[in-house]
Amino acid sequence: MQVREILAIKGAVLYTISPGKTLAEAIAVMTEQDVGSLVCFEGGRMVGMLTFREVLKAIRAHGAAWENLGVDKVMVREPLVANPDVEVDELRRIMVDHHMRYLPVMEEGTLLGVISFHDVARAVLEEQSFENRMLKAYIRDWPEEEQPARS
Repeated sequence: MQVREILAIKGAVLYTISPGKTLAEAIAVMTEQDVGSLVCFEGGRMVGMLTFREVLKAIRAHGAAWENLGVDKVMVREPLVANPDVEVDELRRIMVDHHMRYLPVMEEGTLLGVISFHDVARAVLEEQSFENRMLKAYIRDWPEEEQPARS
């Protein structure tokens, strides 16, 4: 299974924010939309990624002043991205090796979506479930061996 297939199942909804917005505005979007990440866009291009990890680090570092902090001050600049043709096993390795829960998927400069570790787990589970059903159906319909003729 490829990243492209996971995106097709997940859908193409993207949640973005301008780096000029405040952390309070970003958290409002994240909680209202029930998402753990926002892609930061400026001038029509991706310039960063904001996840709850960066939000929590900013709150810890800035105390009560976190609300007015700019997204551009805490976002991950130039985040690692995945190609839509990457296989799921490679995607899992990338996410684990780089300790990433969210990974933007780009093709020729265009953001196609964001894959979460949850999306990957669900896709793998669904794929294994499908294979399991197919194997059980195959075994159930196994042709019987011909019995030798008795004389």
